[in-house]
Amino acid sequence: MRKKTLLGRIGGAELTALAVMLGMLLLPSLVTDAASVSVLTQFMIALMGALSVYIMLRMDLMFFAVPAFMAVGGYAAAILSVRYEITDLFILTITAFGLPFLLAIPLGMLVLRMRGVYFVLVTFVIAEIMPLILFETPSLTGGSNGISGLPAVTIFGEYFIETNNAVLMLATGLALVAVLLTVAVTRYFKSQFDSIRENEILAQSMGLAVARYKIIGFCFAAGIAGMAGFALVEMLMTAHPTSFSAMSSVNYVAYAIVGGQSSILGALLGAGILVWASNLFSLQGEISQGLFGLLLMVAVVFAKGGVIGILRRNAAWLCRLTGHGKAPAVAGKSGEYA
Repeated sequence: MRKKTLLGRIGGAELTALAVMLGMLLLPSLVTDAASVSVLTQFMIALMGALSVYIMLRMDLMFFAVPAFMAVGGYAAAILSVRYEITDLFILTITAFGLPFLLAIPLGMLVLRMRGVYFVLVTFVIAEIMPLILFETPSLTGGSNGISGLPAVTIFGEYFIETNNAVLMLATGLALVAVLLTVAVTRYFKSQFDSIRENEILAQSMGLAVARYKIIGFCFAAGIAGMAGFALVEMLMTAHPTSFSAMSSVNYVAYAIVGGQSSILGALLGAGILVWASNLFSLQGEISQGLFGLLLMVAVVFAKGGVIGILRRNAAWLCRLTGHGKAPAVAGKSGEYA
């Protein structure tokens, strides 16, 4: 019997990701070291960026415009906070998600006509153009000075998010919402996304409204990136064009691919491993970028299915060795989508 409800479509990987994120809500009250709090906050932001890429990869679209939509969400929240004195968490979150979401509708109608390398180039150009727009509109964005002196975000007008641990809690909450949204859109439209990924032309010839579902995925990817931008602005306490450079888009793509694009757990694992690695290698001074690049090369060459693929293969090997039959369906076969 076909599963029709969203809850019925949620698999083990999605439930695991949700359970992990719920557990991470305890971290702000357990972690007191400032450096650890900073790394965990960076991880939450990286996870949201990776989820944005992951949604588009479900349709076989390599998405490099994450920093651009992060800038829209981050600057929108900063402008509301500083110029209009709106500091309510829920209003800022809705704005940070909603404005990129709405902007992605007309933009998606233009860029989603392209496929393959052309789509990659156009989304990267969007990421390149956004900092220029921010620099050249000082009356709105502050130009090269950015927007600083952000007031503390409030919850119900009583609780203030001022400490580093409070910012970590904010970022963790936003990441949990991002995971929920990602699970909802990728599972509810799983068959449509799978059809587009396998053969877009065939899917369209069979009557599937390909353009509609691509725009839906594009909009959710943009909205989640906007929430990541909001979290980044709150962590830095400033909104500046250099925080949203086009080259950072490569990192978000790497998080999703190194972790394993076949499962939502890949985004979580990839963001965690690479954020930890980048902070570790940053202690090595001039060779830090080389070490990080070497790690990416090794991951891509020797783990084509990502970390999830390695775990799946090892689980299958262990099950055969112990005679317990098939491995648990963590993310489908290596390289395949759950």
